[in-house]
Amino acid sequence: MINPTVKEVIARHHQAMSPAIGHYQEIAFEKGDGFYLYDFEGNQYIDFAIGIATCSIGHCHPEVVKAIQDQAAKLIHTSMVGYYLENVEYAELIKQIVPPTLQDGKVLLMNSGSEAVEAALKLVRMVSKRTMILAFSGGFHGRPMGALAATASASVYRKGLSSLLVGVQHAVYPYCYRCPLGHKSKETCDLACVTLIRQILKTTLPADELAGILIEPIAGEFGYIVPPKEFIEELRKICDEAGAALIFDEIQTGAGRTGKMFACEHYSIEPDVLIFAKAAGGGMPLGGFIAKKEIGDKWAVGSHGSTFGGNPLSCQAGKKTLEVIIRDNLVQNASEIGKSIIDKFNNAKEDLPAIGEVRGLGLMIGVELIKSDGSPNTELMKKVLVEAGNRGLVLCKAGESVVRICPPLNITKDIADEAVDIILQIIVDLC
Repeated sequence: MINPTVKEVIARHHQAMSPAIGHYQEIAFEKGDGFYLYDFEGNQYIDFAIGIATCSIGHCHPEVVKAIQDQAAKLIHTSMVGYYLENVEYAELIKQIVPPTLQDGKVLLMNSGSEAVEAALKLVRMVSKRTMILAFSGGFHGRPMGALAATASASVYRKGLSSLLVGVQHAVYPYCYRCPLGHKSKETCDLACVTLIRQILKTTLPADELAGILIEPIAGEFGYIVPPKEFIEELRKICDEAGAALIFDEIQTGAGRTGKMFACEHYSIEPDVLIFAKAAGGGMPLGGFIAKKEIGDKWAVGSHGSTFGGNPLSCQAGKKTLEVIIRDNLVQNASEIGKSIIDKFNNAKEDLPAIGEVRGLGLMIGVELIKSDGSPNTELMKKVLVEAGNRGLVLCKAGESVVRICPPLNITKDIADEAVDIILQIIVDLC
């Protein structure tokens, strides 16, 4: 059988599929192998998007493939009818790698990050018997109606949906490069965004009705924005004062992405609930959370459920992925290669005024492209993504004008340098 062309696959997609889900690049992929993707015409691409930070040890890692194959030949699914060993073992591994205060906590497994977000919000509300959640402008927590009530990274996600789940209020995320409060420097703002949260709790959201604060420790879809350490520490204080849960959405930041197993390790505090997904499933649909024991144990039987959540195939893929990350020291590799990539962009920045801020932790890196007046250069970012595909590199975006860089955690320096050189040359050629 002759393979279809890329254009034929895309045309068939538009004929058969809903237009609701967009795509970053006009490429149709046939297969993946390690750091590379291949289209239907045999063209090879370095993958610097890796399923949006999902296939964290590369495509079709042989150990993950074998884990899936072995499990598929043994048991695929029984749902909540009985118990699985596979999801117990996965939960036990999660408990070993989370911060100390969560290691005696309770795990809940779902199919995706957004499902895990909704379950976490449900948990803290039901246990605390409080109604309100504080989230952040710029936060992305998923598109289903419950998670979407907390999502605020782009108005298009909420357009025409004014009847979203009530009980979520938003505060300002500390996007210091473009401070939404107008401050010129994070050194002189005196954490004004924290002052605003405290003002909200005095004026519009009663502190004794606050069930939890939900935050991404690095804002993903909003532009890979790293908040000041002091900001996160203040959130912990606010939650402690109010008797509310601090909920970290580590869907994109977890499983080694930031040069730590979880991004909360970059700060001096720990959350009460930690949400994981994406890379934690090894490319298979899996998400969940771990909650401190005193919270997780208070959920009554039947309070939540999932037909497919924590299924054996996904758990085996996720478990093997986490084992490889630990065994092969890929968290350290992410830290080292990530620093090298950031340094390379910062060194080039002096001669490329189109590069604004380069930011990130580990292999979660954002390169913000700007116009001569410093405003976001959305058009240039779009052109960079298209041209990257033409030159054998898969990229995606974050925020208005940020090139998102999230390669496999086991990427080598040579391949990382090759990909960065492609991006820099594209910027030179387009500017």
